[in-house]
Amino acid sequence: MKNEMRLPRNGKEGALYGGIICFLTSLFMSTFSIITVMGEFNGKVALDIVTIWPIMFVIAMIIEPVLVGRIAENLVKKFTQPTDSFNSKILFRIIFTVFGMSLCMTFIGGIIGNGFNSDTFSNFISSWPRNFFIVFLAESLVIQPIARLAMVKMHTSQDKKHAALAMMK
Repeated sequence: MKNEMRLPRNGKEGALYGGIICFLTSLFMSTFSIITVMGEFNGKVALDIVTIWPIMFVIAMIIEPVLVGRIAENLVKKFTQPTDSFNSKILFRIIFTVFGMSLCMTFIGGIIGNGFNSDTFSNFISSWPRNFFIVFLAESLVIQPIARLAMVKMHTSQDKKHAALAMMK
């Protein structure tokens, strides 16, 4: 899958790809979670979203490549074969990544939103399954396709540039 147009080809592209995914997912889930907890959307809720979302984005950008992404990639290698399709590998990667990130971010979000207390664990137990399901759907149907489209557009542009340079030689 190294030359796959829909995936990053190097570390710089990987950071962009992960950044797009973390940006969209953290924005969506921060907004969803805060509105769910507050029960409405108003100026104070909007301010909370604008305040909390960047923190969640930074945390996601650290946790995903350092911990969850590495574990997910190893699990994909264990559960797939080199001959398996692109879609099956991506689906496994989404499942494992969403599982790990939703666990971490639901717990961290609960602490950021409510502090660390006895309710942290009871709220986590009730919130995590919902968050996993919602993020899994959002990642599978919207967020990952957007990130892959960005990679295709970037690779197409790069390939045209390389072809034009090769013709000049």
